[in-house]
Amino acid sequence: MACGDVVKLVAALMRTRPYLPQIHVRDHGKMNIGLFGGSFDPVHLGHLLVAQAAREELGLDRLFFIPAAHSPFKPENRPAPASARLQWLRLALAGQTNCEVDDQEIRRGGVSYTIETLRDYALRFPHAQLFYLIGADNTAKLNEWREAGELARLAEFVAIPRPGGMAASFPPPFRGRMLQGFPLGVSSSEIRARVRAGLPVDHLVPPPVIEAIRAARLYV
Repeated sequence: MACGDVVKLVAALMRTRPYLPQIHVRDHGKMNIGLFGGSFDPVHLGHLLVAQAAREELGLDRLFFIPAAHSPFKPENRPAPASARLQWLRLALAGQTNCEVDDQEIRRGGVSYTIETLRDYALRFPHAQLFYLIGADNTAKLNEWREAGELARLAEFVAIPRPGGMAASFPPPFRGRMLQGFPLGVSSSEIRARVRAGLPVDHLVPPPVIEAIRAARLYV
């Protein structure tokens, strides 16, 4: 199928099956805050689409991107330097007033545990409803996370769908829901592999981030 035909087909599907978010009904007087953790190694358009869907569906007042220093689930992986990942996030989110970058996990250093971050937000925003975004393939093991009972008390967990993936399951005592919109079959590991192989990542990564990755000669 020619490229032009693909574009026409996608446009037709979008006309017939528009994305209409199911809006979260907020508690009166409460601020809704979204927390989006991860390595962001690198940040890509899939992350930005997740952020948009979360803002719309959860009625978020603020959404924080929280890059990890080191993931407890990937101890063998060495991510790109924290300074580079922070720079890429700030480039990707430039001009978006309702999205912010929080570097607290990087400043703490060591292994990044979600419970420490959630406790910080609960102290800073005691009357807010906290929503923590998590990949749908990680929800089944939430009860294995550090201090799982406290995690479940502090936030509602929101699963990020993957194309063709199964619905998320939340083990007790966790409360959770699935995001509805914009699943995109792209991962940071795939982007790193494409850069390493000299393949283009246009339309997968924001242009300023592509330029910064090339300038730093990372992933090569």
